[in-house]
Amino acid sequence: MAGTGSSRRTFIAGAGAAAAAGVALTGAGAAPAAAAGAGSAPGARRVAVLGGGVAGLTAAHELAERGYAVTVYERRALGGKARSMDVPGSARGGRRPLPAEHGFRFIPGIYHNLPDTMRRIPFPGNAAGVWDNLVAPREMMFARAAGREDLRGPIPWPGHSPAGLTPEEIRRALAGILQTLLRLPPHETAYFVDRVLVFLTSCDERREEVWERTPWWDFVRAERMSNEYRRILAVGITRNIVATKAEEASTRTVGTLGEAFVFNVLGRGADGPPDRILDLPTNEAWIDPWEAHLRSLGVEFRIGWTVREVRYADGRVSGVGVEGPDGARQTVTADHYISALPVEHARRTWSAALRAADPMLGRCDRLETDWMTGIQFYLTERAELVHGHLNCIDSPWSLTAIQQAEHWPSRDFPADYGDGAAVDCLSVDISEWDKPGILYGKTAKQCTREEVAREVWAQLKASLNDTGRALLTDSTLHSWFLDPGVDGLGTPHPTNQDELLIHPVGTLYNRPTAGTRVPNFFLSGDYVAVDIDLATMEGANASARAAVNSLLDRDGSDAARCTVHPMYRAPELEAAKRHDRWRYRLGLRNVFDLG
Repeated sequence: MAGTGSSRRTFIAGAGAAAAAGVALTGAGAAPAAAAGAGSAPGARRVAVLGGGVAGLTAAHELAERGYAVTVYERRALGGKARSMDVPGSARGGRRPLPAEHGFRFIPGIYHNLPDTMRRIPFPGNAAGVWDNLVAPREMMFARAAGREDLRGPIPWPGHSPAGLTPEEIRRALAGILQTLLRLPPHETAYFVDRVLVFLTSCDERREEVWERTPWWDFVRAERMSNEYRRILAVGITRNIVATKAEEASTRTVGTLGEAFVFNVLGRGADGPPDRILDLPTNEAWIDPWEAHLRSLGVEFRIGWTVREVRYADGRVSGVGVEGPDGARQTVTADHYISALPVEHARRTWSAALRAADPMLGRCDRLETDWMTGIQFYLTERAELVHGHLNCIDSPWSLTAIQQAEHWPSRDFPADYGDGAAVDCLSVDISEWDKPGILYGKTAKQCTREEVAREVWAQLKASLNDTGRALLTDSTLHSWFLDPGVDGLGTPHPTNQDELLIHPVGTLYNRPTAGTRVPNFFLSGDYVAVDIDLATMEGANASARAAVNSLLDRDGSDAARCTVHPMYRAPELEAAKRHDRWRYRLGLRNVFDLG
C-alpha cells in the first residue's frame, strides 16, 4: 500500500492538458476521435485506460511500447494505493513536505512481473532503472505484548545459497524455525509442519477444489491449539500478511503465499531478497519517474477525471461516460478500453447492458473488500526498534510497521522534510478495523481520526514498551498523518476510498479473467485472476500484462506479447503432486494428511 494525495503538480498538469487537448472527449455533441499519443504512429489504434494505479500504468506502459495511442483517466492521483503523498502544510524553511502514504511499500522477492516493469523505468544513475531503488531490510520482528519476549531475527539474504526441498528437508527446517523462534509446544509444532507438508504436496485440483473451500483456521485446527499457536500461525499470518480473517481466509490463498515465501527464503525462484522496500518515498523512487517515462512514450493523462459508466451497444463498448474536474459530464471514445479501477469502483461503472453481455462481470459483485489503511507517526528522536518490518501480533488492530528514515540513505530526513524537528517516520498499517482497541474500547471505525491515532500509538507502546524499556515515548511524537481516503470516522457511516480485496473461501471462483466476452473491453487490477492469488501490486501488474495480451489477440496485432511470469514451482515437489493427483481422483487424502 502507499500514497501522493492529488499532487498539485500532477493534477494541474493533467487538468491543463485535458482542457487544452479536448480529444476523445465530447459534451452533448458528437465524439471526435482521440489524437494519437506523441510516441505513437499516425493512425495508431487508440486505447482508453480507466484508472491510473499500478494496473493502469502497467497497461499503458506495455501498450505504448507496442505503438498504441494511450490515454489514462484517473480521478485522483497516479499510483493509486501505491502512491506516496505530502502532508499538507508541513514544509518549512525550503524543505519538502513530510512524506506520507496509504501504507508502507513491500516488494518481496516472490514478485517477478512488477520488478521487470521497474527495470524498464529509467532513473538517473541507475543501470537497472527504478529497480535499483529497492533495498533489503536486514531483519524483522514479531513484537509481543504483556512482557513476552519479542521474536527478532535476521533475513537470510544476500549470499544465501539455495537449499534442498525434499519433504524431509522442509520438515526439519520448519520444525527448527518454529521451535526456536515461536517456542510452541512440540506437538503443535509437529502438527503445523504436517499441515505445511500437506499443502506443499497437494495437487492443483485439491488446492482449487478443496483447500479453496477450506478456511485457514480450520485447515490448521486453530480452535484446538494454544493461544500462541492461534495468534502467530492462524491470526498473525492471515490478518497481517494476507489482510483477511483466519476464520474466513481461503487455505489456497494463504498456503500459496506461504509456499512462495518459503521458497524465497530458501533462495528458490526469487527475483531478490524476501523483503524489499524503496530507498525513497514511493513517488520519488518510482511513480514520478514512471509518469515521466510514459509521457516520453506518448501516453496522455487525464487526472481529475472520474469514470462514471462504461456503455455498451451493438456488441461492443461504445464509449465511457466521465466527469471532468469542473463537474461536466462527457464521453470518451476509443478503439479499446481497459478497466483498471479497483473492483469496488470498477463494478459500479459497468452498465446493465455490459453486464448482460458477460455474466462474469456480475460475479464480481460477490468479491469482498475490507479496510487495510496506513497512519504515519513522525518522531523527534529515532526509536531503536528493528532494522526492518515489525509485526505487533498481539495488537487488537493487527498493526505492522517500519521506520523509514534509515532506509532512505540519500535523504537527511530532518534537513530534507518538514520543519526540521522530525527525524523519522514510523509508518504503520492498520489491518483490523472492526475489533475494540485497548484505549477507548471502540473499533477503529467507531473512533474519530484523533482517537485512531491515539489508539494506534497506545497499541504500539503496548507491544514495544512492555519489557521495561520505553522505546516509544510521548515526548518524541512530533505529529501524525492518517490516510485521507478514510472519511466519516466516528460516525455511523465511515467510508474508505481505498479498500483492499480480501480472500474468504470461494473467492477464486468469482475472480474474472482479463479478457471479457466484449471484444473491445478488458479488465486489469488485483482482483483479476492471475497466478499470484492475492491482492498485490504484483497481481495488478500481471493482470495488466494479461489484459494487453488479450487486446493484442483481439486486434490481430503482430506485436510481441507481454511476458507473464508464473509463480515458482519447485521441481522436487512435482512428483509428490502427481502422486497426490492420483490419490485425489481416488477420493483419498494427501499422503501427509494425518487428519
